[in-house]
Amino acid sequence: MRVSVLGSGSRGNSILVTGGDTRILVDAGFSARALEERLRSLGIPADTLAAIVITHDHGDHTRGVGVFARRHRTPVYLTEQTLDACEALFRGGEDIRLYRAGFPFSIGRLSVEPFLTVHDARDPVAVALTDTATGFKLGVATDLGRPTAQVRHALSECDLLVLEANHDRTLLQESGYPWTVKSRIASSHGHLSNEAAAQLALELLHPRLAGVVLAHLSAECNRPELAESVVGAVLRRAGYRGLLRVASQDRPTELMDLNALRQRLAPDQIALI
Repeated sequence: MRVSVLGSGSRGNSILVTGGDTRILVDAGFSARALEERLRSLGIPADTLAAIVITHDHGDHTRGVGVFARRHRTPVYLTEQTLDACEALFRGGEDIRLYRAGFPFSIGRLSVEPFLTVHDARDPVAVALTDTATGFKLGVATDLGRPTAQVRHALSECDLLVLEANHDRTLLQESGYPWTVKSRIASSHGHLSNEAAAQLALELLHPRLAGVVLAHLSAECNRPELAESVVGAVLRRAGYRGLLRVASQDRPTELMDLNALRQRLAPDQIALI
């Protein structure tokens, strides 16, 4: 399994996941052209994607889905309520495939487990994806008001986590946002702070966790070095020696190979817990 966060933040979110010859996007929050360019920079032709899996209806996760799906005849997986909320993005000729939270489904070599999250969207989910040929597991949770027991269970035993670290609490309170926006972001239906992301990462830590990518950082209320410092300090104290990355809004991460990441784990982490 190989993974690249094509971009993540309030202006757009999309993740490329590959298992063998199966290639999918989780969310399509950039224009179709921008998605094509970011895929091309990784050597991935846009017309080789098997599917786009949409997690919820917010524009920073759906912006390019309709145009991209029509241009490349890419099947789109989403829930019925999300489809209803995103109706304006589609023209009726797309290959739409509905799924329900709590009911896993397969796309080629990838098994997709969607699970409910607490967020202020119509029908928000996060996903865990498993390469059925290798057993490698990726967890994607970029819009979490709060981590529930169901979220923790679904994200357990991942080899790689793409985890929201949206804001620094102090920077949020000092920002120029209206009080209503600040309250929404910090609420149980909003986004995770750096400290909350660190605590969740700690709870999900296990010996085979080989990588953590911090995502959906606020441009106004966070800093990459701040998020990495807060989460990294907590994980290092617990013995974590795997990859720690901060996803950029403006460019893709490298294609992270989960097998290579696991082989790089330090012996002391393999013996962890």
